[in-house]
Amino acid sequence: MRMRDVGSDLADTLFSSLREASLDPPGVTRASYGAGERAAHAILCAAAQRLNLEISVDPIGTLFMTLPGADRGAPPVLIGSHLDAVPHGGNFDGAAGVVMGLALIARLLAEGRRLRRDLVIIGIRAEEMIWFPMLYLGSRAAFGLLPKDAPDRLLRSDSGRSLACHMAEQGFDPDFIRAGRRSLTPDQIHCFIEPHIEQGPVLVAQHIPVAVVTGIRGSIRYRACQATGEWGHAGAVPRRSRRDAVLAVAALAHALEDFWDCCEAAGRDLVLTMGECFTDPLLQGITKIPGAVRFSLDIRSEDPAVLAEAETLLGYQARLIAAARGVQIDYGPVLPVSPAPMDGRLRATLRKGAAKVGIAFQEMASGAGHDALTFAGLGIPTAMLFIRNTGGSHNPAEAMAMEDFTAALEVLLAAIEEIAA
Repeated sequence: MRMRDVGSDLADTLFSSLREASLDPPGVTRASYGAGERAAHAILCAAAQRLNLEISVDPIGTLFMTLPGADRGAPPVLIGSHLDAVPHGGNFDGAAGVVMGLALIARLLAEGRRLRRDLVIIGIRAEEMIWFPMLYLGSRAAFGLLPKDAPDRLLRSDSGRSLACHMAEQGFDPDFIRAGRRSLTPDQIHCFIEPHIEQGPVLVAQHIPVAVVTGIRGSIRYRACQATGEWGHAGAVPRRSRRDAVLAVAALAHALEDFWDCCEAAGRDLVLTMGECFTDPLLQGITKIPGAVRFSLDIRSEDPAVLAEAETLLGYQARLIAAARGVQIDYGPVLPVSPAPMDGRLRATLRKGAAKVGIAFQEMASGAGHDALTFAGLGIPTAMLFIRNTGGSHNPAEAMAMEDFTAALEVLLAAIEEIAA
C-alpha cells in the first residue's frame, strides 16, 4: 500500500459501511437521535478504536476522538461535522467531514508525524433541521446555547415525540440541556475546521476539486408572507379596477431580481429564493381574479450591508405595490441569521497547503448553513474546506468522488502542522 493511500482507503471503507448501515432506498436516512445516526456514530467510534485514539462521548451524544499532541495542555484543534442526514438523502453530507478527520489521523500515524497540540475529531449530533425545528441543535447544545425548554418543546418531525424522549431512548441525558450545561468551551478550543461536500454546482462547473470557504452566508427568511388584494370576476373587472395579488407578487419578484442583477454586476454576494408561491385552491379558480397569495422569501449574503439593503427594498416595494396596485403585502415574522466569516489565518494556511501539494482550488462562500457557524459565532477561529460533489445534496444523487476527497485530504494534511502550531 502506498503511504498516500492509507487515509483514502480508510475513508472508502467507512463510507461503504455508513451507506450499508443507513440505507433507506433510494438514499440513506440518519434521523437525529435515531437509528441511522446511532449506527454512524458506532461505525466511526469503532474506527477510532482501531486507530488507538482516546474516545469520549458527552451527555448529549457528541463523539470526541482524540489523537494526543506533544503539549497535552494546549487547546486542541477540532475537526469534524455532523453525522445525521435528511430522509432518503445522500451518504456524504456531514459524514465526509468526520471521515476526513479520521483519514487525516490515519495518515499522520502512518507517516510518524506528531502535532504540537491534540487533534480532536468530533462527531456532532442533530444538525439537520428537518428532524427538529432548531438550527444547529447538536453543536449549540454542546456549547450550552439551547433554550432550557428545548428538550420538552422540540418535537421530531417523523414521530411527533419530544427531543427529550428521543435522547433518553438513545441513552443520553436531556437534563444536560435543561440545566444549561456545556461540554465545549470557546476559550479551550484552538480552532475548528469543518470539511464538507459542496452542496451546489460551483466546483463541478469550474472543474475544481476543492474550495476554501470565505464565509457562511447570513440570511433573512420570511416563511409566512401574504399579498392581499380583492377577489373578482375574471371577465367583468377591467384592469384599472383590479387588485390582483398574483400580479403584485410578480412585480415584487421582478424588483428583487433587478436588485440581484445589480448586486452581481457590482461583485456583491447574494442569492434569493421565493420558495413557495400559491393561492388557496379552495378559493381560487380559472375565472376568478386572485385576491390572496401566500409566499416565502429566503435572502442570503455574506455581506450584512446587502442583507440590510434587501430589507429596505422589501419595505419600499410593499409601499409601492400598495399605492400602485391596491394590494397589501405582509411579510410576517423574519428569521435573521448573521453571516459568519471564516478565519483569515486559517484560510491563508489552507491556501498555502493547496499550493504546496499542487491541488487546484478556489475560494467561495457557503450558501448553506453548517455547524461551523456556531463555532465562528462564538469567536472560535473557524474554517471550512469544500469538496466537489456532483448531483446536488440532500438527495440520493449526492456523488463525491474519492479522488476529490483525497485531494481535500492532501490539502488538509499539508496545512495541519501550521494550523496546530
